[in-house]
Amino acid sequence: QAHLVESGGGLVQAGGSLRLSCVASGSILSINAMGWYRQAPGKQRELVATITSGGSTSYTDSGKGRFTISRDNAKNTVYLQMNSLKAEDTAVYYCSAELSLRPGIYSVYWGQGTQVTVSS
Repeated sequence: QAHLVESGGGLVQAGGSLRLSCVASGSILSINAMGWYRQAPGKQRELVATITSGGSTSYTDSGKGRFTISRDNAKNTVYLQMNSLKAEDTAVYYCSAELSLRPGIYSVYWGQGTQVTVSS
């Protein structure tokens, strides 16, 4: 079994910053890519950013320029630094990770989500 637990969400004023964290725990052999998604009310879940095990990052338009994804492999943790937040960034943010619990086999796991609310 494995679990992803996000933290760091909350209420912030427009222009402010938040740092989200997501810790993977359980009988994990290795972690491949990790990422952040978000889902605003009435909208589909969308990708924000991803990071490979080697540290290569990619961003969609949702996260480019204001958000930074990083990870600490020793702590099985992925972060999302969000700056210059806007009201339209309000959403539930989810982390995902490709986890290996058995040699050579990876499955995608999801966290339970953390609410980010940006007041204008």
